[in-house]
Amino acid sequence: MTWLVFALLTAFFESLKDIASKRTLRFANEHLVAWAWMGLPVPFLVPVVLLEGIPTLGESFWVALISSGIANTLSLTLYLRAIRVSDLSLTIPMIAFTPLFLLVTSPLIVGEFPSAAGVVGILLIVAGSYVLNIKERGKGWAAPYRALLREEGPRLMLVVAFIWSINANIDKVGVLNSAPIFWITAADLMSAIFLTPIMLWRTSDRTDFSGNLPSLLLIGFFGAMVGMTQMTALSMTLVAYVISVKRLSILLSVLSGYLIFHEKGVRERLIGGAVMLTGVVVISLLK
Repeated sequence: MTWLVFALLTAFFESLKDIASKRTLRFANEHLVAWAWMGLPVPFLVPVVLLEGIPTLGESFWVALISSGIANTLSLTLYLRAIRVSDLSLTIPMIAFTPLFLLVTSPLIVGEFPSAAGVVGILLIVAGSYVLNIKERGKGWAAPYRALLREEGPRLMLVVAFIWSINANIDKVGVLNSAPIFWITAADLMSAIFLTPIMLWRTSDRTDFSGNLPSLLLIGFFGAMVGMTQMTALSMTLVAYVISVKRLSILLSVLSGYLIFHEKGVRERLIGGAVMLTGVVVISLLK
């Protein structure tokens, strides 16, 4: 169960990265923060790669690397836009849909097939998303879903969850065709290269970078820790197992939204997140 330790650490650092990003987005645009997510972990990761050495690269490595760069560029821009315009406690739980999408994408991309127990997990995830806006129930049975999709943040995060379900499998291919730490370093660097022209175009004031450098470096450090722990876990077990445990970050982010950013309606969002997380656990452990 060593993979579980690394997956739990991934969830912990993912939540810290969310908190640091939400704070930084008060002063910097999402394109700069997205670039920091991918580019600034690299300096922390390179020494580890040099210590481990360059692995032999498999034939699918370069296809996976370019695909990862494209997927990360799109998903991170949407992700950071989502947490900028909406509460953490409302947007982050939507990431729980990633394991739901993995039930489709994993068999297609890496040939990992779930069992019928995944259906129970899906129903729990759908029920949990309903609870997120249960206060709207008086306007009709479908009102909580309509309210959720009216919010730009949750709507964008649902798209992110789908893209991440594809990219998690791309990561698995990349790890299998190289090595865990080497892969995440290469993937982050490729994504940063793709994001650089967008960041430069949308960040006209250089003080946006220099003035937020400590916060951006903190995001980079947490990103490096997420990458190292997640890729190590992926090398040990199935994609859905790792990503499902990683989604524990949902509850941590919902709590931080209440404690740090003083967001409202945390009780139903915490309950909804917990129900969605239960569905994630069912999918990962009983499938």
